[in-house]
Amino acid sequence: MRRAYYENDVSAFLADDETRILGELSKQHSFALEGLQKVAWIAQIQILKNQLAQFSGGYLAFEYSIPRMGKRVDVVLLRAGIVFVLEFKVGASSYSTADISQTLDYALDLKNFHAESHERRIVPILIATSAMKPKLEEREYDDRVTVPQCTNGDGIERLVLDHSSRYQEVPLDPKRWMNSIYRPTPTIIEAAQALYKGHSVDEISRSDSDVINLGRTSTAIHNIIEDAKTNKRKAICFVTGVPGSGKTLAGLNIANSRHNVDEGEHAVFLSGNGPLVEVLQEALARNERDESRGTKAPVTKSDALRRAKAFIQNIHHFRDSGLASEAAPVERVAIFDEAQRAWDREQTTKFMVAKKGVLDFDQSEPEFLISLLDRHDDWAVIVCLIGGGQEIHKGEAGLPGWFEALASKYPDWDIHVSSRLTDDEYTVGQDLYSMISTRKLKPQDDLHLSVSIRSYRSEKLAAFVKALLDLDIRLTRSLLDEIGSAYPIVLTRDLDTARNWLRGMRRGTERAGISASSNAYRLKPHGIHVKAKITPANWFLNPAEDVRSSDHLEDVATEFDIQGLELDWACVAWGADLRLVDGKWAFHRFRGTRWQQIKKSAHRRYLLNAYRVLLTRARQGMVIYVPPGDEQDETRPPNYYDPLASHLKGAGIRSLDTGETMP
Repeated sequence: MRRAYYENDVSAFLADDETRILGELSKQHSFALEGLQKVAWIAQIQILKNQLAQFSGGYLAFEYSIPRMGKRVDVVLLRAGIVFVLEFKVGASSYSTADISQTLDYALDLKNFHAESHERRIVPILIATSAMKPKLEEREYDDRVTVPQCTNGDGIERLVLDHSSRYQEVPLDPKRWMNSIYRPTPTIIEAAQALYKGHSVDEISRSDSDVINLGRTSTAIHNIIEDAKTNKRKAICFVTGVPGSGKTLAGLNIANSRHNVDEGEHAVFLSGNGPLVEVLQEALARNERDESRGTKAPVTKSDALRRAKAFIQNIHHFRDSGLASEAAPVERVAIFDEAQRAWDREQTTKFMVAKKGVLDFDQSEPEFLISLLDRHDDWAVIVCLIGGGQEIHKGEAGLPGWFEALASKYPDWDIHVSSRLTDDEYTVGQDLYSMISTRKLKPQDDLHLSVSIRSYRSEKLAAFVKALLDLDIRLTRSLLDEIGSAYPIVLTRDLDTARNWLRGMRRGTERAGISASSNAYRLKPHGIHVKAKITPANWFLNPAEDVRSSDHLEDVATEFDIQGLELDWACVAWGADLRLVDGKWAFHRFRGTRWQQIKKSAHRRYLLNAYRVLLTRARQGMVIYVPPGDEQDETRPPNYYDPLASHLKGAGIRSLDTGETMP
């Protein structure tokens, strides 16, 4: 895949024929070409030929790929060792907040993910061609990205020359820059949107070992599907992966690439994570509607949502449709995200009786879900995506539920397993294979994703959180030292300080938000109401000025709202449900007017995992808020919180509070 549609030295671009440049841009454009796009390209070419006419040196790239977003920046200009990001809004007469944020996002994407841009000064420039006056601000962030410069079609030359002469930068090799390693890590929302629009995993993923890993896993699953289809077999495969390795991305990729209704091969991505499904469906629908505006056939919200729901579904809705009819589902390929969290027989039966009125139901969720795909006469494939340490709710069957169902009810199914499936983090000490003939098991190394890609600022984050929750203070401090300033982790006892820190760190359309444990009831005096339900789609997708948005920093998400999703910057509000007593964790739940100890080991594990989820949601950095407590309130005295704050500071986490010193 070419990184840019057209690239050339500035001098060669000035001498190049306008029609030939337009033809090259059109030839490289792999999607339906709208007339407005051609008009925009012509305007950009003409403006740049005029504005750069007196330039000596420099290199231009039109439609430069921004893989993380599945988009392309209009023009990148490399000159005097500086990377200029030019985003054109042809015909626009003003500089909208959304356009400014988009331009800054492109610059940040290059800074964070493009190896040859890490140390470079980057100048984002928004060009509203019909605007009257420039809107300039001479300010630069700590990472040498300038605040977006806004100008019209006549101000580009002056801006570029001004920045080129102001700074003495190390010369930049254009060819090396164009061929630089690109290591994007899209959010799950960005990945879903890009895949849904027809981009491939190769286009939106990092370009080193993780892409190879993702590619091998995708190929292995595709081969299993093709074998089942060709030989009229039914197969199930279990895919494992380290935290943040892209299991959901792999699943979405398979669902998208095998989404061929006309070929009788309909595939669907299924998840029991209601907020994740709601957010992804809404994101896809909004994106499709936005891109259709101004066209001859704008898409309605209902049509967009209907199409999104055919791609991504709540697993419980899929299950319910199987209850309503005995016919085989239209889907032949079903991808189950976090399949180890499917309900056991007791939980499923209880739900079916109480909520669905099915009195004679007696199956676990894995057994029933396999039965739905087994209704097909010839072939079907189930892909189970397996994570470790994510169980946060009672009644989850774990992996044994799947293998018990296969052994007792579906012995003819082919079973493809990751070679790492028997690792303790997935089995929790349970024997998975005792009831399955080894001849039925087909282990594959390529069904394991071994490279973490979630937190691009620090791949040590998961290990840091594990050490923190294991109360291994030496390892916690050591890992924090390794993380350094690349991923800021700070502490405060004041919620307003936390909010101000988030506002100061967030740039462009980066998202920030406050999260807390669903058990942290006594954060309510601080304005954190964990019992007040949020609408996840609004919280994760709406702009900062919307009071329902995460960016407004009012509504709080719990582990159930945020699991599987991400923020750029997060505040984790620590409640009194998980507190330190004599150097050990004490586990509590609030009932009525007082705290009660949690005694069951499984429920303690759920609470610890809840904090594991909360502490691993931020991609770029987080602030941990530990309340000060109140001597006048017996449900939240200071000694519920002070030992934790001391422990965090002892582990090396810097305090934002005035007068606080490092231990």
